[in-house]
Amino acid sequence: MLLQLVNILYVLVAIGIIAFVLLQQGSGAQAGSGFGGGASSTVFGARGASNFLSKSTKWLAIVFFVASMGMAMYASKQAVRGPAKVDLGVMAQQAATKPAPSIPTAPAQSAPTASVVAPPVVQTTPAATTATVAPAAPTAAPKAEQPAAPAPAK
Repeated sequence: MLLQLVNILYVLVAIGIIAFVLLQQGSGAQAGSGFGGGASSTVFGARGASNFLSKSTKWLAIVFFVASMGMAMYASKQAVRGPAKVDLGVMAQQAATKPAPSIPTAPAQSAPTASVVAPPVVQTTPAATTATVAPAAPTAAPKAEQPAAPAPAK
């Protein structure tokens, strides 16, 4: 639970650092600073190094690094102890009390055979322009096989 809270704090601090860095104005943002203007004589410009955004960024960075080191130390201690035991909960009790029932198999059944029907015969004569089609012989559909024994009732 504590590790989850630290992870949430870690992500929020990272988002905060990104936002504060993007909100800050760069030191060379003045128009004449690149050509030897008055603001370029100092490293951080004419305003100085400490305003709200830079102080906030500094403290967020400190919290970020401390959280990183803390999670790294926690992970290294967990690696020395070995993997945690898997908590199966109710499933562990089920496995200990009774074995799983075997799955019954269905008896082997042969596949029904389909009768092959010959295609209709077309008779044509040179004098006749119409074709005579011989009707196909009717065939009975194969009957479905009944199971040997009824299914067990639950």
